Amino acid sequence: MIKTKITAFIERVFYSPNIFDYFLIIILSPLSLIYGTIMLFRRLFTPKKDFFIPIISVGNLIVGGSGKTPFLIAIASRYPKSCIISRGYGRKSKGLIWVSQEGKILTDVTSSGDEAMLIAQNLPQSSVIVSEDRQKAIIEAKNSGAKVIFLDDGFNKVAINKFEILLSPKNIKNPLPFPAGAFREFAFSKSFSNLFLVEDTDFKREVEYENLSSSMLLVTAIANPSRLDKFLPHGVVDRYYLSDHEFFDEQDILEKMKKVDATSILVTQKDRVKMEHFKLPISQIKLKLSFSNSIFDEIDNYIKRYGSKLEKKN
Repeated sequence: MIKTKITAFIERVFYSPNIFDYFLIIILSPLSLIYGTIMLFRRLFTPKKDFFIPIISVGNLIVGGSGKTPFLIAIASRYPKSCIISRGYGRKSKGLIWVSQEGKILTDVTSSGDEAMLIAQNLPQSSVIVSEDRQKAIIEAKNSGAKVIFLDDGFNKVAINKFEILLSPKNIKNPLPFPAGAFREFAFSKSFSNLFLVEDTDFKREVEYENLSSSMLLVTAIANPSRLDKFLPHGVVDRYYLSDHEFFDEQDILEKMKKVDATSILVTQKDRVKMEHFKLPISQIKLKLSFSNSIFDEIDNYIKRYGSKLEKKN
C-alpha cells in the first residue's frame, strides 16, 4: 500500500502535477538544468559509429513506459532475419545472452528480463539478444546473419548511428528533465529523432482481455502503472504495484488476494511472462498499438537508403 502511494505521488509530480507539487519541482529544477545540459552536451559531442547494418531504435524521452515494447513487436514482425537488442532490464544475469534465435527460446525470463522474453515470444522470425553493451550485441547479431537490427530503448545510445523513433505520451504537463520531471533530456531533444510519434495522434492503444472474473486484483510491475486505469475492465477491486521489471512472489500475491476476496489477478502481458509456473487464477489485459502504414514506409525507406549507401561504398 505504501509503495502504491509513493508510486502514485511520483507519477503525479512527473506527469500531471498539482499546484502544491510545483514547490518540489521548483526546488529540484536547478538539478534538472544541470542534468539536462550534461545530457545535451553528451548528445552533441559524442562521435557516432557506423556498424554497416540498418539499425532502428525505438525509444522515449521520458522515464517510464510509453508503449515501446508493443510498438517494437509490431514493426519488427515485418522483417525476417531481424535481431532485437535490449538491455534486459530487471534480469538476474549479466553479459550478452541470446534470448532467442529465429523464434527458438534459448533461456528463461530470469536471465532475459520480462520485456525481452515478451518480445522473443511474439517474434517467431526474429532473434533477441540482451546485453549491457549494445555495441557488442550489434556486432554479435551482424556476425550471426541479422539483416536489420532493432534497438529497444536506444535513444540514449548516442554513439551508435541509427534511425531514431521516439514515442511520447500526450499532454505531459511537467516538461522538465530528471529529477524535477520525467524527461531523460530536455524536451526539445525530440528534434534529434527521425520519427517523433505522440500517443492518440500518431498511434493508439487497443485492448483485449482474457479470462476476466468478477473480482480481480490488479498486479503489475510496470513503469507509470496509472496509464492502465483507462483500460481496466469492471471488477478490479484493488491494486498491487511493484517496481518496474520486479519479479513476483506467488504466496505474497495469494495473501493479498485473500484480503480483498479477489477471484483472480489481472496482469499485463509483460507481467504474465514472469508467472509461467504460477497456479493462481490469472486474468490478462493485452495492450496493442495501431498506427498508420506511413510509419512502416518511413522505416522501409530508411532501410533501402542505407542499403544503397552500402552498395556505393562497396
